[in-house]
Amino acid sequence: MADDPLKPIEELDGELFKSARQLGHFALAEDGALPRKMKLLIALALDADHGTPTGVAALTKMALAAGATRQEIAETLRVALYIGGVGTTYTAAAGLKDLKM
Repeated sequence: MADDPLKPIEELDGELFKSARQLGHFALAEDGALPRKMKLLIALALDADHGTPTGVAALTKMALAAGATRQEIAETLRVALYIGGVGTTYTAAAGLKDLKM
């Protein structure tokens, strides 16, 4: 990813950065009981709900690369809207506005 949102943490505290990366790998890197694509879609919904457009953008790119379709992303955001309210849709729009999908 060109603009790594954790770059300032890496520069501030290399160990914290390493721990965050390891946790991300632990949670999302491989298929398990849930396919990686599904894990990324869950994380996408959570970032939309938590108001994190940069996370929405990054996770959308990752989900697409893992085989998610535009429709799967759209349905994921519908679930986020249902659970988190309309703010999730605004966050998602901010995260998706510059993506070529």
